[in-house]
Amino acid sequence: MPVQASRRPSSPGSAAPSGRVSAAIPAQPRSSGGGPGGLPPGSGGDGGGAGGGGSKKRTKRKDPLWARLTVVFGAVLMLTSGVAIVGSKALIGQATGGIAKGNLLGDAGKSDAEGGASLDGPIDMLLLGVDARERWAADDVRSDSIIILHIPATHDQAYLISIPRDTEAQIPAFKKSGYGGGSGKINAAFQAGAANGGGWEGGAQLMAQTIKQLTGISFDGAAIINFGGFKNVIDTLGTVRICVSQEVQSLHMSYVDGKPMWNADAKKTGKARTPVVHKKGCQEMEGWAALDYSRQRKTLKNGDYDRQANQQQLIKAMAKKATEGGMLSNPAKMNNLIKAAGKAFVLDTGGVPIEDFIFTMRGVTGNELTMLKTNNGTFHANGNNTEGLSEETMDMFRAVKQDKLAEFVFTHPEVISTRK
Repeated sequence: MPVQASRRPSSPGSAAPSGRVSAAIPAQPRSSGGGPGGLPPGSGGDGGGAGGGGSKKRTKRKDPLWARLTVVFGAVLMLTSGVAIVGSKALIGQATGGIAKGNLLGDAGKSDAEGGASLDGPIDMLLLGVDARERWAADDVRSDSIIILHIPATHDQAYLISIPRDTEAQIPAFKKSGYGGGSGKINAAFQAGAANGGGWEGGAQLMAQTIKQLTGISFDGAAIINFGGFKNVIDTLGTVRICVSQEVQSLHMSYVDGKPMWNADAKKTGKARTPVVHKKGCQEMEGWAALDYSRQRKTLKNGDYDRQANQQQLIKAMAKKATEGGMLSNPAKMNNLIKAAGKAFVLDTGGVPIEDFIFTMRGVTGNELTMLKTNNGTFHANGNNTEGLSEETMDMFRAVKQDKLAEFVFTHPEVISTRK
């Protein structure tokens, strides 16, 4: 696997960090045809609001590869190109028109000196998963799924690295929400930034700054995904193939008369309940089942580390499924897929029209999406109810920053997840 150092040029005539176009993020819409986040009918609602933010103009990016990466997390389907995409930009623009955009990085975006106005070199994107419910306030949500998407300057490979939700971190002061700074679990950074009107933009910005301070990595872009919204994306795909590595009984859902429901709603029926159990082995999962499986944590052998692997596995499964059956080469199918994804996430694209990117997607395929483990995929406790990052993991983050991750993975094959 070739390794290429970053040679991203600085933007001419500017030494300041690149600004970003910001738009108010609308309240997260309720998914249609189901309960929370589009889960089975009979469940409660999913949604949650999101905050707006300030605006800065950012130099338009030149490399259309960027769009593949932004739309990727909404359905992660776009990491899968490698097939011809047909249809006009107008069609794609219509499909993506409802996608919410915002300033999610703030000061954690790559400066011009780091190549912020060009994607000729490596691309790093911050992916934040929330599991918001309608009854939760916009400023009372934590981001329990924290993923760094890295694509080297060679643009021939993609890597997913999850940061444990309980990682101890110094969370910097954040003026927008009035947070004074402090030490705590990293997933609290989102909540601290969203408080007092900071909204989801503030939450993402403080999380990005916290991660940059912890790892040294600056970002090209970011996405916030409400995992509940993935249900509609998977339903559009049909099913996804998931290989369950350890049997797990759901802590959140039960069957009533053969119908999957949230436990709270199932209890209200007064009828007999049968636990939802995800059996070991490879299987085709519907949207509700895949999401429920990816939400489990407390009863897994390695807790959040196993959940990280399961969520990476779901992302890769969606990416692979999107290339099957001509999904990305069929205008109608792609239109439906993008519409479903658009209801699930918020993007920071640097102001570049999404349709320009999608129309020209090419390069990395789903089979070249490599899932990596932090802390060797198991607990690395600090002794104060938080997780630390091992020296090997910190070396991996340094390799990301230096665009030498392929070389690092070659010499540290144990960091590669073996999930299928």
